[in-house]
Amino acid sequence: MWFDLSFDVLSNIFSFLSPDSLARASSVCHHWHTCVQLHSLPSTSHYHLPWFLALPTRNRSLSCYVQNPVTANWHVLSLDFLPDPPRPVTTIGNLLLLRPTNSTLLRLGLCNPFTRKFKYLPILNIARTNPAVGLVVSPAQHSMFPDFRVYVAGGLSEVPCGGATYERTLEMYDSRHDKWQIMGPMPVEFAVRLTVWTPNESVYTNGVLYWMTSARAYSVMGLDIRLSTWRELSVPMADRLEFAALMQRNGRLTLVGGGTCVGGACVWELNENEGEGDWWLIEKVPIEMGLKLLGGRAKWESTKCVGSDGVICLYREIGSGMIMWRDGGGSKWEWIWVDGCCLVHNVAIKGLLLHPTLALSCMLN
Repeated sequence: MWFDLSFDVLSNIFSFLSPDSLARASSVCHHWHTCVQLHSLPSTSHYHLPWFLALPTRNRSLSCYVQNPVTANWHVLSLDFLPDPPRPVTTIGNLLLLRPTNSTLLRLGLCNPFTRKFKYLPILNIARTNPAVGLVVSPAQHSMFPDFRVYVAGGLSEVPCGGATYERTLEMYDSRHDKWQIMGPMPVEFAVRLTVWTPNESVYTNGVLYWMTSARAYSVMGLDIRLSTWRELSVPMADRLEFAALMQRNGRLTLVGGGTCVGGACVWELNENEGEGDWWLIEKVPIEMGLKLLGGRAKWESTKCVGSDGVICLYREIGSGMIMWRDGGGSKWEWIWVDGCCLVHNVAIKGLLLHPTLALSCMLN
């Protein structure tokens, strides 16, 4: 009976499975394997939490660690199919946007670590070192592999007489056309700050692409995509924060930051209806969880944060555990503690959140 089910019916049933259960289902028979591999399954993000993926930042090994939020188990995932050790940039749907670590010039690529597929994006029109990278994804919710645009701002470029200068242009990659184009000039002061003081994480909301910068005190740089205009936003308690990160929550720009002088870690949301925008304090990390995350340390400065699809995670090294703030249904969000990976200890990581898929992507062909 199961063998006679059409791909449409079978894929709808499979869409309710977690990625690990889906992987086991794909090994049952050729018919099921073909359905998982070739058919566009409905997005499982409606039913399951994203997985936490941790990439080491120091040894740049060709492996990473992933946590299944359903079973709470950690797994080692080999990345030996990549041409070079990767540095993660962000996630695009079910894919990772990466750059190699063996070159100072920016080169971007896409990969699915679960199907072991990889593809380089075309080379930029202007060779740049350390620019800010921003991502705008199509709002279409039905597609597992949506259209997207990558924006590259600033960076250092070589000059004919030798040396380097700050690149004062904005460049954009459109996945629909698979090519880069120069979008125009940008203010030199923004080019400098995005090159020197930006960790590359970006957030897109309400038509504006935002980056956090940390020059002396934290501030936010914003690019209005439609108007091609730049602006700067202040950050609450900017000179007292030991860490700060941007993300999107319920369509609003959200800031997570903290420090000893501000009494722990806090969550703010930007109210864009009041002139230049005003930050509202909406939540604080529970004190006992904050102390557990710090492990007896007094400083928050090495804390990192990542958010996606109704989940915000605060983490440090891979073995120290994480604090998760997640959508508990309706308007209720809940704080939970997530144990760290026992497979390795005291390894600095970059964390990402994504929904794994075993479906093939035309972007990687």
